[in-house]
Amino acid sequence: MGYFVTVEPGVNIFVEDINPRGNKTIFFIHGWPLSHKQFEYQFNVLPKLGFRCIGIDWRGFGNSDKPYTGYNYDRLADDVRAVIDALQLRNITLAGHSTGGAISIRYMARHQGHGVSKLVLIDAASPIGVTPEVAEKFISGTLNDRPKMLREVTDIFFFQYVTGPFADWFLQLGLQAASWATASIMAMLRDENVYNDLGKIVAPTLIIHGIHDKVVPFARAEETHKLIKSSQLVPFQYSGHAAFWEERDKFNTLLQQFIG
Repeated sequence: MGYFVTVEPGVNIFVEDINPRGNKTIFFIHGWPLSHKQFEYQFNVLPKLGFRCIGIDWRGFGNSDKPYTGYNYDRLADDVRAVIDALQLRNITLAGHSTGGAISIRYMARHQGHGVSKLVLIDAASPIGVTPEVAEKFISGTLNDRPKMLREVTDIFFFQYVTGPFADWFLQLGLQAASWATASIMAMLRDENVYNDLGKIVAPTLIIHGIHDKVVPFARAEETHKLIKSSQLVPFQYSGHAAFWEERDKFNTLLQQFIG
């Protein structure tokens, strides 16, 4: 079922809550420039295995409200806290992809892992984000020809072959976002990072990363692994930046085993 949670006056975040009676909860945080729908191939499988799966859309993305402000790690982590508190979630697994991984890291540090017992980082934008050159390219593309920019993102996102219809679907996920939010998050990835947050994480952490990732190089996962004491790193040999889709069976099984 889908509903909204108010995270600050006038800003409502969309929540997809699948199998609310499930005995263990996984809270998914999507990547840039997508929405909770990127986890379709988890939501098809994990609820059948007894999991409650919650996906949110960041402010500015998917079905959530699209304010002009609030696109920084602290505010995005506070939005996650507002949803966790509103739903009274406890003992959950927080799973973040790419920028969503970095938001998850900031959440764990800023809110002392409130409500979270395990962390999963999927091709996470950590410890650092993007270079000024990369950010400028994507910001300029967003503000001048966003569909073309999104098609270019699709081209570097996957190591495995994707069909034309799949690429079109992926593009549509990006187009649901507000252009100002899309550009603002890229500026955040340029100007902020989560390097100093990593040492504060004490929850058991599973790091999943595609070895062919062209968006966040695999070496970043190795660095993140070194900086989070209680972490394990699992390389995905046939994935780029989308391990959750490119090796979805392996991914879903690993998630299930990690949560236990």
